[in-house]
Amino acid sequence: MTPERIGPYRIERLLGVGSFATVWLGHDPVLDSRVAIKVLAENWHHDLRVRERFLDEARLLRRLDHERLVRVHAVGELADGRPYAVMAWADGGSLRDRLADGPVPAPAALDLLAEIAAGVAVLHRHDVVHRDLTPGNVLFRSAADGERVLIADLGLAKALAAASGLTVRAGTPGYMAPEQDDPASVVDARADVYGLGRLGLRLLGAEGGHPGAPVRLRAGVPPGVAVVLRRAVATRPAERYPDASAFRAALRRAAEPGAPAGRAPRRARRRPARRLAVAALAVVALAGAGATAGDAATADRDPGTWRSGPVTVALPAGWRATGTGWAGRYGPDGRLEPALVISPDPERWAVDPTVPGAFVGLSATAAARDTPASFVAGRPHADCVAAPVRRTRQAGVDWVVAGYACARGRPVVVEAAGRGPGDAGLLYVQITPPEGAGADFVDALLAGVRVR
Repeated sequence: MTPERIGPYRIERLLGVGSFATVWLGHDPVLDSRVAIKVLAENWHHDLRVRERFLDEARLLRRLDHERLVRVHAVGELADGRPYAVMAWADGGSLRDRLADGPVPAPAALDLLAEIAAGVAVLHRHDVVHRDLTPGNVLFRSAADGERVLIADLGLAKALAAASGLTVRAGTPGYMAPEQDDPASVVDARADVYGLGRLGLRLLGAEGGHPGAPVRLRAGVPPGVAVVLRRAVATRPAERYPDASAFRAALRRAAEPGAPAGRAPRRARRRPARRLAVAALAVVALAGAGATAGDAATADRDPGTWRSGPVTVALPAGWRATGTGWAGRYGPDGRLEPALVISPDPERWAVDPTVPGAFVGLSATAAARDTPASFVAGRPHADCVAAPVRRTRQAGVDWVVAGYACARGRPVVVEAAGRGPGDAGLLYVQITPPEGAGADFVDALLAGVRVR
């Protein structure tokens, strides 16, 4: 039976049913928004161990509170004693739903796999192993700057089964690592690497890729990707990549033009978590950006000018550029929309708040939904002091500019957006200027952003 309400939330419909929980779509009357409400199944709520495991996932997701994971807003308890967790609703459905509609285009599938790996890497940086990476646990949620890929269900069913004393496999057949079928084996981040490899074969494989079959990929997939996936699904954990970050780095290298196809990529050196963790005032656009083969930044004909697709940027003295794609924003060709990062040290900009730099992107999808003013307004920095929004016209573009002075992390963050010429799309620039630089530096940088 569909309940009318769960706590203060009005229930609209059933989203899904599992062995240990039921998920409902609810409406939050205070915030006027939809939420997903996961309720522990009635036949398990008297088992204190199962109940505690259910709450463990909610606590973990609440503690991590990351944009790449399903966020938990609150927990509560029904009148019959069953706990429930109120979570962000993934309005874009799951990867399982999308695969049921047909294959994902190869370029988009490569980008999607890299985004999934980035979400799993968040867990690995916090010493959490998912253990059940399947298409059903990869969700999509609309966001102000595009679509987010979310990782859901942190092996909850498996943990609940263990708590209840059931004898079940600790994973989903077809995606679980071989060691997960052995109760005596140690399961670590490499089990999730196996799951990522299986997801990669499902997304990119010519025949879906059942376990043990040769790795054969669809047309249009760079041949080096097969080497990466082959290593990821190795039977022995020691032969796989050490974690999701290393897998993602190898995948990105293999997707670059001219990448070697005949040998396995070098094992990525694992960076300390403190370097990988995004600062409190993380750069929103860059945190989700990932380099792709088609969007690599290249030197333009003019010295000191670099481009990504139709976007060209004049570099401040001593700055360099690196190519990226705009995370979650796909163009008509199925690839990420063009973007690039400029900085004296582009590789450190996302993780070191002392390094100045800028993210520059062009999005047709954002232009269809937002004005420059609404786009900038959708990027507040809650812990910072905002300066009055100003407007400036640079190189034929009318920019809306908002500045923030921050006590923690990056001392100054500037958000700017403007319409590209014609139907080019919405230009977005996020800047962390050098120490002591003012509006003149920002305007000069914006004057160097052009669309061909």
